Amino acid sequence: MCSIIGYTGINSAAPILVNGLKRMEYRGYDSVGIATCSNNRILIKKGVGKVIEVNNNEKLDSLPGNIGIGHTRWATHGKVTETNAHPHSSSSGSLAVVHNGIIENFERLKQNLKEKGYTFKSETDTEIISNLLQENFEQTKDIKKSIIRTVSQLEGNYAFVVIFKDGTLCAARFHEPLIVGIGKHNDYFISSDVLGFIEQTDDAIYINNAEFVLINSSGIQTFDFNGNLIQHQITKVSKEFADVYKGDYAHFTLKEISEQPETIIKAGEKTRDELDTIIDFVKHAKSLYITGSGTSYNAALVAKYLLLKYAKIKIEPIISSELQFSPDSLDTNSVLIALSQSGESADVLEAVELAKKSNAKILSIVNIMTSSLVQLSSVVVGMNCGPEIGVAATKSFTSQLSILYKITNQICGGTLELDFDKVSNSMSEILSDHSKIKEVAKKLKSVSDIYVLGRGIHFPIASEASLKLKELTYIHAEGIPGGELKHGPLALMTPNVYVIIINPNDSTYEDTLNSAREIKAREAKIIGISDRKSDVYDYWIKIPTINEALYPLIEILPIQLLAYYSAVEKEEDPDYPRNLAKSVTVK
Repeated sequence: MCSIIGYTGINSAAPILVNGLKRMEYRGYDSVGIATCSNNRILIKKGVGKVIEVNNNEKLDSLPGNIGIGHTRWATHGKVTETNAHPHSSSSGSLAVVHNGIIENFERLKQNLKEKGYTFKSETDTEIISNLLQENFEQTKDIKKSIIRTVSQLEGNYAFVVIFKDGTLCAARFHEPLIVGIGKHNDYFISSDVLGFIEQTDDAIYINNAEFVLINSSGIQTFDFNGNLIQHQITKVSKEFADVYKGDYAHFTLKEISEQPETIIKAGEKTRDELDTIIDFVKHAKSLYITGSGTSYNAALVAKYLLLKYAKIKIEPIISSELQFSPDSLDTNSVLIALSQSGESADVLEAVELAKKSNAKILSIVNIMTSSLVQLSSVVVGMNCGPEIGVAATKSFTSQLSILYKITNQICGGTLELDFDKVSNSMSEILSDHSKIKEVAKKLKSVSDIYVLGRGIHFPIASEASLKLKELTYIHAEGIPGGELKHGPLALMTPNVYVIIINPNDSTYEDTLNSAREIKAREAKIIGISDRKSDVYDYWIKIPTINEALYPLIEILPIQLLAYYSAVEKEEDPDYPRNLAKSVTVK
C-alpha cells in the first residue's frame, strides 16, 4: 500500500527520494511528500496527486540536504488533503515521520499528548508517532531510548521512518515491510520495497519484525525492540527487479498479460524440492485449507475443483479476512496453503498467524521470496513470474493456477495430461490478435453493468473476470454461477446489460448455452468466450481447444485484455486503478 523511502549519504537526497517514489507508484497512493534535513532544519514539501504532478508543482526534488524521507499515502485516517499527506513533523519541528500501517490506539495517545501541550495539524494517526517521539526524546535526550519507548506505546501494525534534525535517520518495523539498501560510499536507503532503491544498489538487509535501525555518521546499527543489538547478513537483491520497465508496451498491465505464455511454465520451477514437499503435505493432511484475498482467493476456488475432481482430496477455501471468524476449524493436524503475490497482504498474514497459533502447518505460494509470508511459512513455492507492477493481478493469477495444477497432476499420477507447452501456445494464440477484443471494448465504454457467467470450474474464472472488470474499468461487474441464473440474477437481464459467457466446449457447454439463450430472450447483449461458435452470441471471442481440465488457464486471458482495453477506451489508467493498492498492507 503506502510507500516509504529514506536516504542518507553523500548525494542530494531529494532527487533520490522522488525517483524511488516513482518506482513504487504501482503500490497505490493519493498524495506525495518528502522531507529533508539541511543546516539543522527539517524542510517539508507535499501535495495531492501523482508523484510527477506534485513534483512539478512543489519542486520536491529541489529540497536541499543529504538526508531525507519520502512517502506516497493511501488514505486511511483522514481525507485526501495536503495537510494529511506525509511527512508529518512533530510540534517542535525537531523531527519528521513517514509511516505505513495503522496505529490502533492513536486516539488515546493523541488525547494524552494534547493534554501535555502537543499540537496536531492533521487527521492522521501518523502525527501521533512524530509527537510521541518528540516527547520521549525530550525526556531521554537519547534517540535509541526514544525509539524503544515509542514502539512500546504503539498498538497496531506499522513501519515508520524518521529524520531528526541532527541528521540521524531511523526506522522501525512491526508487521509491515521494511528493507535497508546498502550503497557505496556510506550511502543508505530505507524502503518498503526493493524497487525504491534498486537503481542505486542491489545489497539489502531485510529488517525482521520488531526491530529498528539507527543510521548516523557512525554507520548503521539494528536493534530489537528491547534494545539488543542485532547482526544481519547483507542479501543480494534479484537483478530482475532492476529490469522493471514497460519496453514497447503502453502499460505494465498489457506487458504482464503478454508475459503469461512464459510465466506459467516458469511457475514453481526454482523451488521444485519445496513443491514436492507441499505435495506430500497435501496428500497426507487430515484437514486441508487454502486461503487468499481477491484474485488469490479466486485461484483458491479453482484449487478446490481441481483437487476434488482429479485427486479426490477435499480442500476448504477460506477468504483470508474471514478466517478470524472460524479459527477453531484449524488444529495441529491442519494444513493451510496461503496464496499471495506480494506476501505482505495484511489479511493473509493475519490468517496465517491465527493458523500458526493453532499449530497448523503453513504452506505458501508467493511471488516475493523475501516477504513476511515466506518468513511465517514452513514450506514455500515461488511463483517466479517476475515483478508485477500493474495493480490488478494478471500473470500472478495464472502462475498460481499453474502451481496448483502441477500439485494436482502429481498427486493424481498425471491423469490431468498436463501439457504446459500446449497451454503456452494456446495463450500465445489468444494474445496474437487483439482486434476482436478491442472492438468489444468499445461497446463497453458506456455500459453500467456486466455479468459474467460460468459453470463448474469456470465459475471461479467468472469471479476473477468480474474482479478485473471492476478494478480496471470501474464498471459494476458480477460473477454468477450458471445454474443460479433463475434464482435471482435473471431479473437483472435487460437490453442495457452485457453478459460474458465463459463457455468452452466441455461437459458444461450445453447447460451454459441454454443459460445464454435465457439471457438472450431478455435482450441482454452476450459476449461468448468459447472455442465453439454459436448464433446466441452477439460477440464471439474465440479461444483454442485444449484438454477440458486446462481451460481455466487460458479463458481468463481474453477477459484480462477486455478489461484492459475497456479501461483505455474510458481513458482510465489500467496500471493504477483509483482507490486500490498492489499490496494491501492495512486491514
